[in-house]
Amino acid sequence: MPESPENPESAVQRNAFDRYFAISERGSTFGREIRGGFATFFTMAYILVLNPIILGSAEDKFGAHLSGPQLVTVTALVAAVMTAIMGLGGNLPLAIAAGLGLNAVVAYQIAPLMSWPDAMGLIVLEGLLICVLVVTGLREAVMRAIPSALKQAISVGIGLFIAFIGFIDAGFVTRIPGDTGSVPVQLGATGQLSGWPVLVFCLGVLLTVALLARRVKGAILISIVVMTVVAIVINEIADIAPAAWGLTVPAVPDDIVAAPDFGLVGSFSLFGAFQQVGVITIVLLVFTLVLSDFFDTMGTVVGVSNEAGLLDEQGKVPHLGRVLLIDGAAAVAGGAASASSNTSYIESAAGVGEGARTGFASLVTGALFAVALFLTPLATVVPAQAAAPALIAVGFLLMAQVRHIDWERYEIAIPAFLTIAVMPFTYSITNGIGAGFLAYVVIKTVLGRAREVHWLLWGASALFAVYFAIDPIEQLLGVK
Repeated sequence: MPESPENPESAVQRNAFDRYFAISERGSTFGREIRGGFATFFTMAYILVLNPIILGSAEDKFGAHLSGPQLVTVTALVAAVMTAIMGLGGNLPLAIAAGLGLNAVVAYQIAPLMSWPDAMGLIVLEGLLICVLVVTGLREAVMRAIPSALKQAISVGIGLFIAFIGFIDAGFVTRIPGDTGSVPVQLGATGQLSGWPVLVFCLGVLLTVALLARRVKGAILISIVVMTVVAIVINEIADIAPAAWGLTVPAVPDDIVAAPDFGLVGSFSLFGAFQQVGVITIVLLVFTLVLSDFFDTMGTVVGVSNEAGLLDEQGKVPHLGRVLLIDGAAAVAGGAASASSNTSYIESAAGVGEGARTGFASLVTGALFAVALFLTPLATVVPAQAAAPALIAVGFLLMAQVRHIDWERYEIAIPAFLTIAVMPFTYSITNGIGAGFLAYVVIKTVLGRAREVHWLLWGASALFAVYFAIDPIEQLLGVK
């Protein structure tokens, strides 16, 4: 049959896409890229539920909460835009969304010290600093300054911290009210598990780990969806006080599709935090955010690129500078939209597993996040008990990095242990990083190997020393 007039034009268009994204050159096809984009989206779509729950469950210094529907909107918005930009500019099958761990820092560490706009302003500053570090080449210098074992310990500590948050949000672990003796936390609300919401959480954990053990793609999202349905059914047939569920009561939404609410976009104050807390505290908070973002991004970019077979002969990522700059811009966008810092997602490996090798897959993933903008009612019916098992799963995945730490070398094992332990025990990622850095510097010094410590690590440790000793320092200076 003769070709229709449209066919040659569409062939030219396909070839133009192929040339731009190097689809054929990288051994892929449009079908594989589309399947890969879908796989990545469904593997990481849980962030549309978890990010609003983590940020929405926290209060700022003035007792204010962020709106759940608005958080769903900005989470989807920034993920859609920045993932598409990564696809077009970085040409990697790499998706971007609000970073787990980073949002925990914002919710439980930064917001209690200031207003939400001030906290999001710090995220913008963090992103701008990352962009400057990328442009000047200092980002890689900072990465080289910190021993790999400490980097891995930070990820492990964040994993335990996130898992602890999941247990608390679900009511599986609670603080003992008014008890100054015995232990500070307990099982359930009374020392034993009780109530239907906690049962939903327990079943969700079992379902999630079962799916993970069977290597089911999209395990976390599947668990959230299934347990939300279970929670809705239980809430309908059982006599449960709404307060037992927490901030979100599971119920069938009146509508499935709704117009997105962009009320949080632009709600940030770039320098407002400086009026609420001291400069040293702000420097350390931004430093913590930068470090967390650094390690997440570098590990994710290298890992996904390696799995896709895109590293060159020297093991370098193609267009790395451009990719890191886009990732830094994602942090800025996340803060500006009140969605918390956005970063590259290791779940992008799911798309690579389906054959994705180029940024075209990221365009597909970004388009699906754009569609999710209009599905806010579905995300806002998920109770914490149905979403918290995902935090336990993420904690496990991050915990796996502990195997890379050499526990026979005390000079690195002790700082790594302190980093891991202090984070959940003090409910602070900053405290964990500070304890690890200080221990590393002190141990190296007493072993007569102080010269092995990078000057950047010395500077950071000095700041942490002031941070931990701020109260006696202020008393000596007569500030208090």
